[in-house]
Amino acid sequence: MLIDLSEACEFIRNCNDAVILTHQSPDGDCIGSGLALQDILKSLGKRSRVICCDEFPKRYDFMTKCADNDTNFTPQNIIAVDIADAQLMGSLKEIYADKVQLCIDHHISNVNYAQKTLLNPQASATCEVIYEIAAALGVTITDFCAMCIYTGMATDTGCFKYENTSARCHEITAELMKNHKLKYALINRNMFDVKSIGRIRMEKAVMEIMEYYLDNRLTIICITSDILKSMNVDGNDLEGCASLPLQVEGVEVGVTIKEKSTGVYKVSMRSANEVNVSDICKLLGGGGHIKAAGCLIEGSLEFVKKTIIDAVRKGMDGE
Repeated sequence: MLIDLSEACEFIRNCNDAVILTHQSPDGDCIGSGLALQDILKSLGKRSRVICCDEFPKRYDFMTKCADNDTNFTPQNIIAVDIADAQLMGSLKEIYADKVQLCIDHHISNVNYAQKTLLNPQASATCEVIYEIAAALGVTITDFCAMCIYTGMATDTGCFKYENTSARCHEITAELMKNHKLKYALINRNMFDVKSIGRIRMEKAVMEIMEYYLDNRLTIICITSDILKSMNVDGNDLEGCASLPLQVEGVEVGVTIKEKSTGVYKVSMRSANEVNVSDICKLLGGGGHIKAAGCLIEGSLEFVKKTIIDAVRKGMDGE
């Protein structure tokens, strides 16, 4: 059931001992959303812990190592942040898929799986929604909370260059910078500029084997387990690589295929202009934003590529 901001705030005021769920392959927005909400709950005198089926990448240590994750309680409430579909909980879906009481999200593809859903698809990031919750609750945003919210908004907007960057996003950012000790330059350097040696090698390798389809309007890069091993790269080094296929002039849709396990591939799809990749990924069992979406496909790599090419062709042709 979709609810408004006031109803979400009422739930948060009355909740106790909450588990905050974040999605698999965690990024800056889901981590920032979870930790910012935890800090808000702490200011209300409530205990909570943020969990994920995957480890948080080390590049987010500046947030995760400072969090106060209270584990000494039996959960009474379950909240999901930045999770559009229970399938994105990974291994945790077996435990929590049908127990989520409140979902806070900004994905237009949200399937409304929770008992209550606060959804704002116009928001730049779920962290923006978390900021609005804090403001509506009248709680004092701490410097730590501000850092988490800023990180989520910065990462989900590509350092404020994607089309989901709104005037409201800039207004909130200005408020955070004005009122808090926010090391935004350091955050942006760590999020967007610094890369491991393995990541540099991996980017060079995949750019050399990039494949072109549909009159060069579609580019695909495949990151297999063998490539990761040869480059000495782990999964944490792959965050943000979905934008690589769009760097080629004239490309309308860029796709990154990552091998999750034998016969299972994670597909990240990005649109440069008018193609709605959210609709394309929905047809493949996934979803996301109009210009940034994803899905999981099982089968051989050749089957996965053919499935993607056929789906993108139909999406481009408006079928």
